[in-house]
Amino acid sequence: MSFVQIQCTRCKGVFRDRAGRLQDGYSRQCPSCEVVLFFAEDSQYPFIKRAMRNARTARKEQHEVEVVRFAAPEPRMARSRSFAGRTRSAGRED
Repeated sequence: MSFVQIQCTRCKGVFRDRAGRLQDGYSRQCPSCEVVLFFAEDSQYPFIKRAMRNARTARKEQHEVEVVRFAAPEPRMARSRSFAGRTRSAGRED
């Protein structure tokens, strides 16, 4: 899960949010001054544009990592010693 830093357009405070949430049409309230920020690709604020660009890059990188992880064959897990098919020893009787 990746996060993106966002700078408020009003108080200039910096906070962060998940990159998956920052998409066109998303809105978030600034934790310090409580102004509502609207996120759009064609925003007039450079802070919003930068956050959207960084979120898009982070989502793309995360997607590429997931593709590589799913494409690679899973390593075979070694059987645990406790579940290795133990049987009673031949010399022991009840």
